[in-house]
Amino acid sequence: MFPRMFCASRFGLALRVQRESLWNVTLGAARQERHASSSEGALKKTELFDFHREHGGKMVEFAGWSMPVQYKDSHINSHMHTRQHCSIFDVSHMLQTKIHGKDRVKFMESLIVGDVAELKDNQGTLSLFTNEKGGIMDDLIVTKTDQGYLYVVSNAGCADKDSAHMEAKMKEFKAAGHDADMEYLDESLIALQGPSMAQVLQPGLTDDLSKLTFMTSVLTSVFGIQGCRVTRCGYTGEDGVEISVPRSGVVALTERLLSNSEVRLAGLGARDSLRLEAGLCLYGNDIDETTTPVEATLVWTIGKRRRQTKDFPGAEIIVPQIKAKTKRKRVGIVSTGPPVRQHTPILSPEGKVIGEVTSGCPSPCLKQNVAMGYVEAAFSKVGTPVQVEVRKKAVKAVVSKMPFVPTNYYTGQ
Repeated sequence: MFPRMFCASRFGLALRVQRESLWNVTLGAARQERHASSSEGALKKTELFDFHREHGGKMVEFAGWSMPVQYKDSHINSHMHTRQHCSIFDVSHMLQTKIHGKDRVKFMESLIVGDVAELKDNQGTLSLFTNEKGGIMDDLIVTKTDQGYLYVVSNAGCADKDSAHMEAKMKEFKAAGHDADMEYLDESLIALQGPSMAQVLQPGLTDDLSKLTFMTSVLTSVFGIQGCRVTRCGYTGEDGVEISVPRSGVVALTERLLSNSEVRLAGLGARDSLRLEAGLCLYGNDIDETTTPVEATLVWTIGKRRRQTKDFPGAEIIVPQIKAKTKRKRVGIVSTGPPVRQHTPILSPEGKVIGEVTSGCPSPCLKQNVAMGYVEAAFSKVGTPVQVEVRKKAVKAVVSKMPFVPTNYYTGQ
């Protein structure tokens, strides 16, 4: 097991370095983030915007939204609180969509690599929008509800691209005589993440959380707020849920959850370091339209039936790669010393450039640097010694298995 506790007494200097480093990593991951005060009027705001400010949220721009990067807690304390207790993340900036109609599954499968047809009622799957060249347009979660629609959640940074893509395909799909339609949801979305999630949330549900396993979903009321969809998933590697809640009820629900001493607010900074420790990709950094699912080691998202039928965008390029392998591969990397950043060159032991880091930060749990990136396939085996070039100096590193910190998804066992 990896160590789960952060011992501040032994790492006083490292703590200060990590705080600075993690803050900078978060800003880098957002790409266009900056303090929102100068242009707040131009940014979109979630229903919790004023709530964030009232609770000490430091607001930054992220994908056109004003979002909290952290609160009064330090980044590291917030990160570790999520690992040990429970945190609330506002993820209302993400795109929520319903796909209706008797041909809704066929429509969705015309866009993604996943096997939606095989899902049970109220079961979801992580999948990928792909283009005809085999590149990843976005990652998303598709849930096959028992309410007669598909519930789709995709990234805020790709919202305009995703909606335009789906709308164009929907127009073609309907013109061909198929029965399907789209509905964008104007609802809030909060994530409650951490090992104490179930004990915090169960008192507010009539449904038994022990029966709601990872990647399953239920439409229910939460602490008396009607019309909520609770999905057992998240972006931290911990047990958790995402709750789609009517905007009119999200402040009350957040306040109710925070009344439990186990729960604190967390921002984009902790979310980024938590997902990196869990080995989860960030779209735009670790995957994009220049990477295929095979290069990104996301072959598991491609349904077996879909590999045979080859009827998803880019299948003629992607499917052959599964057996033939690719020239490069996404890997995890662990190092000590100075933090590793996005775009850091990855070197062979002899100093040859063999790849590039796509995400990296000091790990609060492991007290060493973790990163992911793409390397030449010959260097992709776990345990392979490599180097990373930091400040023009080669630093020893090793290709590591992901997740870096063990995940705690609830499977009912």
